[in-house]
Amino acid sequence: MQMTVPYLSDAPFQPAHPQSLFIANRWVQPASAEQLEIVCPMTEEVVGEVPAAVVADVDRAVAAARAAFDSGPWPKTSVAERAGKLREIARLLKTRADALAWLWTLEAGAPNMFTSRVSENCGMIFEHYADVLEKACLVDARQRAAGGYALVTQEPIGVVAAIVPWNAPIFLAVIKVAAALAAGCTVVLKPAPETPLDAYILAECIEAADLPEGTFSIVAGGREASDHLVRHPGVDKVTFTGSTATGKHIMSVCADRVARVTLELGGKSAAIVLDDIAPTDCLPGILGQVMGNCGQACVTLSRILVQRDRIAEFEEMLEHAFSQVRLGDPFDPATQIGTLAMERQFDKVNEYVRIGRDEGAKLVVGGARPAGFDRGYFFAPTLFSGVDNAMRIAREEIFGPVLVMIPYDTVDEAVAIANDSPYGLHGALFTHDADRAYALARQLRTGSVGLNGNTMDLTMPFGGWKQSGIGREGGPEGLAGFFEEKTIYLPSMPAAMVA
Repeated sequence: MQMTVPYLSDAPFQPAHPQSLFIANRWVQPASAEQLEIVCPMTEEVVGEVPAAVVADVDRAVAAARAAFDSGPWPKTSVAERAGKLREIARLLKTRADALAWLWTLEAGAPNMFTSRVSENCGMIFEHYADVLEKACLVDARQRAAGGYALVTQEPIGVVAAIVPWNAPIFLAVIKVAAALAAGCTVVLKPAPETPLDAYILAECIEAADLPEGTFSIVAGGREASDHLVRHPGVDKVTFTGSTATGKHIMSVCADRVARVTLELGGKSAAIVLDDIAPTDCLPGILGQVMGNCGQACVTLSRILVQRDRIAEFEEMLEHAFSQVRLGDPFDPATQIGTLAMERQFDKVNEYVRIGRDEGAKLVVGGARPAGFDRGYFFAPTLFSGVDNAMRIAREEIFGPVLVMIPYDTVDEAVAIANDSPYGLHGALFTHDADRAYALARQLRTGSVGLNGNTMDLTMPFGGWKQSGIGREGGPEGLAGFFEEKTIYLPSMPAAMVA
């Protein structure tokens, strides 16, 4: 299948300042001539370039954020003022949702019907944190048994480095940026070098909202710039979404200066299919794991646990369903699955298919680039059956449209298999019995559990157990991660509290 994708300069949506960096709320010249190439995963061609932030740019951004936090107005603004700015950013993002979605598809190959739906929620995330901020108790006055008062205050944590991956770049960025800004922090955002374009649209919206100088910067750069940002003594907190291996590195680096971290890391989530639900009722929830973002999501239900005597029935149904999924041009509204985001991910998924075969798993369907696609990082939805939970394909995050089906004999065994993982990010129970689902969900060692599919609501706390991370994003819990608590002892209530 041949596709033609326009060069960025000819595209229907593009950044207003593609050859600048956004530092301290202004568009500025980069410190070097280095460029990040935007490779379109549908054609494998370079379709655009933006400046690569280098160490000097990171230093400039952190210095501006440090000055803005230590001496600027943003941390001291009232709740009403901050909430108002967040709502203005939300309004502006909603007007740019088409651009966010189009650029995400161009960079990462996710179907535009998927990126459009997700990008429409970016403004909602800023509105959500405006609401959470207005309801938060930022000063809790407690009467002491010994007399007097203790005022427990929530203070902004400081300069935040927000580092996001390439699989859902703008959505993961706004979750971090909105919460940090709501708390009164200043932010340096580091997008993935493969997917920097939609962050430019976010910067344009923040610029138009007229936040104080130094409050927000973007430094899209490579590994050296990223590591320098994490190690920077001017950064008080790192909030990161990405691989567990990188999260461990960030945690070890931040430990040296006891910098705060929130880490949303990998997953190998299990879906337990119970005996009261028909295979056809499970199909939408299972099929959704390989469509949309081509399985490139940390919350993908990549382990499907099915009773042993129902395995053949599920194999037949899923083989047919997977083979009917429509692959194609991600800009075509009818396309259900686009591409993997880049060559190294394409190679990684192919390698895991080889590993699965070598381990003795049964390849039911897929496992390769589909026929008729001679270019682009397209990969057919893939199902392995006869999988043992000790196999690498059952334990390691593949991050592609590859599911493994694992048999179980008893529900207790299914729960044990689900929990037998270094990860604990998400999970699901497929059943029509909500009471039974609740009881079993309480036994799963994972940060969230859905019913009959991959349920996510970023107005609710989200994060992982075990090697899936530390901390939460979404809801009051997500805002709390950008505060430090302070206890102030006073003999009487201050006038500001009495008023």
